Parts: sequence; C-alpha cells; structure tokens
Amino acid sequence: MSRADNPATGVMGRSLYHESARAQLTGQARYIDDLPEIRGTLHAAPVLSPVAHGRLLGIDASQALAMRGVVRVISSSDIPGDPLFATFTHDEPILARDTVEHVGQVVALVIAEDVTTARVAARRVRCQIEALPAILDIEQALAEKAWVLPPVQMTRGDPEAALAGAPYRLAGEARVGGQEHFYLEGQIAYAIPGEQDRMHVHASSQHPGEVQHWVAHALGLANHDVSIETRRMGGGFGGKETQAGHPAVWAALAAKLTGRPVKMRLDRDDDFMITGKRHNFLTRYEVGFDAQGCILGLKAMLAGQCGFSADLSGPVNDRALFHLDNAYFLEHVRIDSFRCKTHTQSNTAFRGFGGPQGMFLIETLMGDIARHLGLDPLLVRQRNLYGAGATATQARDTTPYGMRVEDNILAPLIDRLQASSRYGLRREAIARWNQQQATMRRGLALTPVKFGISFTATQFNQAGALVHVYTDGSVLVNHGGTEMGQGLHTKVCQTVADELGLSLAHVHISASDTSKIPNASATAASAGTDLNARAAQFAARQVRERLQQFVADAQGCSAQQVQLREGRVISPKGEQDFVAVVQAAYAARVQLWSDGFYKTPKIHYDKHTMQGRPFYYFAYGAACVEVVVDTLTGENRVVAVDILHDVGTSINPAIDIGQIEGGFVQGMGWLTTEELVWNDQGLLTTHAPSTYKIPTAGDIPEHFRVELWPEANREDNVGGSKAVGEPPFMLAFAVIEAIRDAVASLKPGAPLQLHAPATAPEVLRAIEQLRAR
Repeated sequence: MSRADNPATGVMGRSLYHESARAQLTGQARYIDDLPEIRGTLHAAPVLSPVAHGRLLGIDASQALAMRGVVRVISSSDIPGDPLFATFTHDEPILARDTVEHVGQVVALVIAEDVTTARVAARRVRCQIEALPAILDIEQALAEKAWVLPPVQMTRGDPEAALAGAPYRLAGEARVGGQEHFYLEGQIAYAIPGEQDRMHVHASSQHPGEVQHWVAHALGLANHDVSIETRRMGGGFGGKETQAGHPAVWAALAAKLTGRPVKMRLDRDDDFMITGKRHNFLTRYEVGFDAQGCILGLKAMLAGQCGFSADLSGPVNDRALFHLDNAYFLEHVRIDSFRCKTHTQSNTAFRGFGGPQGMFLIETLMGDIARHLGLDPLLVRQRNLYGAGATATQARDTTPYGMRVEDNILAPLIDRLQASSRYGLRREAIARWNQQQATMRRGLALTPVKFGISFTATQFNQAGALVHVYTDGSVLVNHGGTEMGQGLHTKVCQTVADELGLSLAHVHISASDTSKIPNASATAASAGTDLNARAAQFAARQVRERLQQFVADAQGCSAQQVQLREGRVISPKGEQDFVAVVQAAYAARVQLWSDGFYKTPKIHYDKHTMQGRPFYYFAYGAACVEVVVDTLTGENRVVAVDILHDVGTSINPAIDIGQIEGGFVQGMGWLTTEELVWNDQGLLTTHAPSTYKIPTAGDIPEHFRVELWPEANREDNVGGSKAVGEPPFMLAFAVIEAIRDAVASLKPGAPLQLHAPATAPEVLRAIEQLRAR
C-alpha cells in the first residue's frame, strides 16, 4: 500500500526538525560520557605498543601499580573467554599476546579510580619488545606478497585484445590517501556488570549486535547474557561499525574482572593511534580508447593498505571493485585487487566503504583521456556513460559484475546540472581568465556518481522494529538501526507517524538495544532508512490495520473504508479521535503493538564468481565545482559548488540536503587537506587537529547550491526514497578534477600526475613536474 492509498498527515516529505534537535541545542541530549556514573565506577586506559612489529617479551607494570588509585593491570592472559576478537577472519587479538603489529596496538589495560590516574599510569607501563622487520607501505607489501586476504580478480570481455586494437593508449598511476574519521565523540564504552553474570554495555556503536557478539565471546558468555545499548553517537562515518567493539570489549573485560562498572573513553591522540582509517590505495591503469574518448579496454590494479588484520578489508576492497566503473560502461575490463598487509592500524569502514577509492581511478583516467585528446572532460564522461552509444545489439547497460543498470537517470541529470550551473559559459570564461593570469589559475569540473545501495553481504539486508501504541495515543518505536546524527531516528518516526495518521509529536523513539531487536545489522551501507524505516512501517501498518478492522467490525463497513488521518479515525459513519479509538480497542483486547520485519528483495550475489545483483538500486548525482590554484605555492580553494542529487522522494528534505552538504565537504577534505603521515618507524605523526586538517567553515564557498532530483525511486522503497548517507561523498571528485583542470592549463596536452590528497605541497609537486616535461 502506498501513501496515496492511506492518506495521512503528510509527515513524510516534510523538512521537520531532527528528533533530538531540541535536546542537543539545550545540552540535554546525553552521550555516553554524559551519563551519571554509578557509584564505584572505574576507568580504563590503554597501554600502547611503541613498536610497529616485534616480539612481546614481557610487560613491566610495577610503576603503574605503585600509583595511588590504580586497581589493576589487565593483560591477554587475564581474558576469560576467546583471546581474539570475534571477527569473521578471527585474526586480531583483544590484547597483544606474543607479538605486536603496529605502533599503538593495545598491549594491556590499566584500571584506576579516575580517568586521569588511569591514563598517567598507562604511560608508566613498560613493554619489553624485540623489534622485527616491519612492512609500512603498499609497495613493500606488494613486493613481499603480504596480504591479509587473497587477491581477487574481476574480468569481463577480452581487455588484452581491446587494448591491442585501440587507436590510443595511456598508462598511469595515482595514489589516494586514507582518512581519519574524526567523529566529534571519540570511541567510548561504559560496561555495567549485572546479576547472574550478566553484562550491560553502553556503546557508541553503529553495530550493537556485533558488539554483543564480541563481548560475549571475550567473556565466555552466551549472547543472551550481554546487552548493548546505543541511544546516539556523536558521529560515526564507519569508524564505529567494527572498531567501537574494541573499547566495549575492553571495558566489559575490566568490569568482569573487577566486578565494578568500568568506563573507557579514548582521548583523541590514543583514538588516532589505535583505530583504523579509510584504506589508502595505490592504483594503476592501462586504458585504450578511440578519438572520441570512448573507452575500448581497461586493465586496472587496486592495491589497498589494510593494516595488520583483515577487519572489513574484504568487503571494502570488493566494493572498490564494484564501483571502479562509477557511471561508465566498460565492455572489456580486468581489475586486480590486492588486500595488502602492513604493520599499521587495521583500516576499516569509512563512508563509501571502498567505493570512493575505486571511483578515484576511473575519474582520474577520464580526465587523463580528455587532456590527451584535447577534449572537454565532461564530454568524455558523457560519451562513456551507461547507455550512451547503445545500439540494437548492445544496450551498454550491464556492469562488469553482471547487474543491469535499469534505473539510469544520469544523462538527463547531468544535462540539467550542466545548464543550471552554466557550465559551458563558465568554461569559456575560465579559459579567458587563464590566458591572462600567470599565477592564479582556475579550473572547472563536472563529475557524476552512480552508487549501489545494499550490503554486498546479502544476509545483512534485513531489519526488525517494534511499534507500541499506548492507551493515551502516544507511540514508542524501537528498531535495530543506530543514530549517529544522520537523522535515521527522525525518518523512522516520520514513517511511523504517517502510517498511523499522526503528527510527529505523537511518536517517540527509544535507544537501540540488543535486548529488544536481536541480530540487527550495522547501520551502514547507506541502508539504515531503507531497512529500519521499512521494518517500522510494517510494524505500524499491522497496528493500523487492526484498528481499521476493529472500527469496521463495530460499524459494519469494510476496513478499507476506515482511514487514519491527522489524529482522527474517519469512517462512513463519521470521525472519532484516535485516542478514543485506541482506548476502545484496548478494552476490546485488540493488540496495540506489533513487530515488523523487512528483507531487501531482488538481491543476490555469488562471491566466488563475483556476479549477480548485489544492489537493490543505484543512487545518482553530479557536482559542478570551480577552484582557483596559486601556481607559486600550490594552495587551492573551492570557489563555487553546484550539486544535483538523487534521493528519490525525500522523507525529510532538510536532513537529506544536510547529508549531501556534509558528505561533499567530507569528501573534499579527503581529496585536498586530510593527510595521514607515518614515519619510517611506523609512527602516525598526524594524530591531532594540529597536524591533521579537516575542512572548516572557512573552506566552504559562498556559492554552495544543492538541488534534489525530482523523481521517486523506481524500486519499491520506503516512501519512494533513496539512500543518502554515502553517495554524496563521491560528488567531491569534481574538486580534485577541477584542481587538475587548473594545473593542466599551464601546459595543455602534457601528462599530469596529481595524487590525493591534493595538499599545497602535492599540487606544487605536480606543477613542477608538469613544467619539467
């Protein structure tokens, strides 16, 4: 049943306030560190390895234990359950045992009466380590064939023959850096031991169900003995999908061993040193193309730096494979993917989940092809789009992994943005500017995004929810998703309110809790609303249908003749107040609560053949960006942004536009200013805001225009909406392509190599290299 079949208050589709906005504005919204501490609460701090790779010979904690307020020091030998985190690959120790494998690996925990004492004492613990050779970068890992998981290859057609027969060929290499999540609320957990060996943990986690599993394994308990609660996070971006499990396990371990509540909050420096980042990639390509810039054959290599353990590197690198095509049809292609082991932090999920790294390569070579042929890069992109150049015998609409692109709207979307951003006129004006300016060069780029929505692991595409209607007419919702500021809870509440014909004020939501919704998937893959709002909608629908049937039976009409709208129950015999109907239904013993379950339809995927339909649908968008580059210093600035993005029929336009703006700016930071640097000893030297630069308000251009594509999702998704969490991140490719456009104007037609992030020194290096050719 659609919204048109059950007219409601129109709560869906409106730009309503975030459900926690008032509480956050007034300081009443509680994060874990705001919770009142139970009497007797202890604090945990980590002891970190100072060595990238070595044999752990022993730990000297005597100085720490001598400090007043220190309760105990915990090492691997104290773990009552499984000493390894319960990951899919089972390759990461909870606390280092015989070896250490990166600077910052947690070797032990210091437990103390207060947080300051715990942290000071942790720095007094001495680790006895015999250093071993360390692998610190991708090239070394490739040379030594060091992998966390075996390499993977995806092939379609005959790329060798296509390359051999191509009139033009190019080869290139491009690096793209990692990225620190830099969530405002750092990693934190608060573990409270209960009766009968139970454990309750407040976790700042995108995946409470996985945290429950990890904690239970570490403590030697069954899952039903552990409950995980997450009311909200102060940001996540993927960094709290698996890695929030670490502090939760550490805190729960300490609580188990001491019998007292334990809080563990990492300070920012330790957070940087311990947790994984976005995977940095080394990419190489060999491409063949014709005089129009159409790709005929492609051979590509994607090498991702995974760190010392697998974590989520398998699916992250798989998604890089799936999204290397971005918006473009590749008839003959071979992609080799290497999952490189290094003695650095174990890299993890980050917004886009490998998709941005794959797209980085294809967008780089699109610009290279255009410059080689002297063509407008946008024209080359348009000629390579899925569906472009289709014939009666070749639809050019199938991805290298065998999924048809059935909902493709990119051609008209790009056309509309090209017109609304005045792309052609601005390109002419920039060309005139660059002819007259020796130092300050401008660049312009318009790049598209096609991003698949669903977990590539099919089993995670499911969700559950509970909807309770109380006798006063108020409604409480609970679901398995988590709120990290992205507005998921707000959209779920809007969906339930619409289904029951109520205002948003009637619907509240409670904390995500494994004791309420079991086995919930992570809030990730941009699927949070698709899964959880749909499950909540189905739960609310069952309650609504019971109320409709109750009224219909009492009045002698059909249930279809009863509508719930604007807090009223409307039937052929008149209107009643929703509360009155609910109270009458309760008196008649009608069930006023229900569960809802949803599983994404149509999807299937064979991980062995790498063929199938891993995504329910694609989300699309495009960005037009103008930049200015100082060719004497390499400094660059974004001066204008125009975005047209596809969110289907938006459940909450204000939230969606906020996600688009935030995603774009975060992507811009990844590609321009956010540089992670390790020294030759494996120490991360950019581990604080003083050295790691995320975008600030001053980096946002005055002209920043976002518009939504006016078309519903062609698949049957909740409210006709589309996912919006990750796809906007990749709109930022227009930034680095515009920088390349500006730099290339110094020597048109010459090969240009610009790695990301395009910091001022990197841009200056590219300029000097270009001038030397």
